[in-house]
Amino acid sequence: MAHWLMKSEPSVWSWDEQVAAGAKGTFWNGVRNHQAKLHLMAMKKGETAFFYHSNEERAVVGIVEIIKTFYPDPSDESGKFCMVDVKAKKPLAKPVTLAAVKAEPRLAKMALVVNSRLSVQPVTDAEWKIVCAMGGL
Repeated sequence: MAHWLMKSEPSVWSWDEQVAAGAKGTFWNGVRNHQAKLHLMAMKKGETAFFYHSNEERAVVGIVEIIKTFYPDPSDESGKFCMVDVKAKKPLAKPVTLAAVKAEPRLAKMALVVNSRLSVQPVTDAEWKIVCAMGGL
């Protein structure tokens, strides 16, 4: 099973809103980068992703589970992009900030550090364990 990181601006879609969506979850749409799209297409049901608040907070705040694999994003007029469905799995006990990730030498090659603008990113097993530990899990 792979791990991922998915970014959302809290003013657009927050962790609290994701939690409020409950077990039925919600779609993750609006991705308009081809590399991020390929990551969405690679996701499998049951895989997990960090929920990352971008821009305002810049921190990993929770974990979501992929509950539906990629399908066309109806908000994309070009028909090139897709989305997946996710549900909240658990919050991190302590948010893990971008500054904390950058300060951890073992995370120097993490996509969040080397390609920080990408909205959907892969996370290695080792990176997953480190961030979870930093977040109190």
